[in-house]
Amino acid sequence: MFIDYLTLIMINLVAGTTILAWYLYKGFTSDAEGQRPFSAGFGIVGVLGLVLGLGMVFTWPLPGSYNIAFGETTALFGAVFLATAFALYHRWDLKPVTIFAFFAGVFAVVVGIRLISLNLTKEPLFSGIGFILAGLGGVAAFPAFGLLKNKYIRLLAVIVLVGTALLWAFTFYNSLWGHMESFGSWLPPTLSGGQ
Repeated sequence: MFIDYLTLIMINLVAGTTILAWYLYKGFTSDAEGQRPFSAGFGIVGVLGLVLGLGMVFTWPLPGSYNIAFGETTALFGAVFLATAFALYHRWDLKPVTIFAFFAGVFAVVVGIRLISLNLTKEPLFSGIGFILAGLGGVAAFPAFGLLKNKYIRLLAVIVLVGTALLWAFTFYNSLWGHMESFGSWLPPTLSGGQ
């Protein structure tokens, strides 16, 4: 049996998109000092995403292309959030981070389309739409950065992010529920007599 920590990746994605939605709703228009507290939340999500994503990229614990879909996108997601945390903490301009987020977003959109077209995961449509929506957030980050000063555009972004978080939360719940059952009798090699 393979090692599977996708549920941890998914709850991190739920937390990240929720923090980003809250930041756009409450912190984006604040002065630099008012934005700084958000760096802790972005940092937690960023570190966890980067560690889990790179772990999957380097070890390929899942069957086939799932490692690409979940590992590489998670590493990119984590990197964007970690860079955002540093930028907010140090009061740096976020525009360079949004440029990287654009390319990470393109990657996630392509992965989402391929999940659907290859019928991967138990719920390919839900998973694919989740990747596409999260990716579109990254793609739109740079072009929309100046537009986010408009409260209606910012509110639209918040609604899309909350919808994305809810979609990932639904996927997370179903995965966690199933994983708790399917991994219920699993034993590590040290406890199973090497079998």
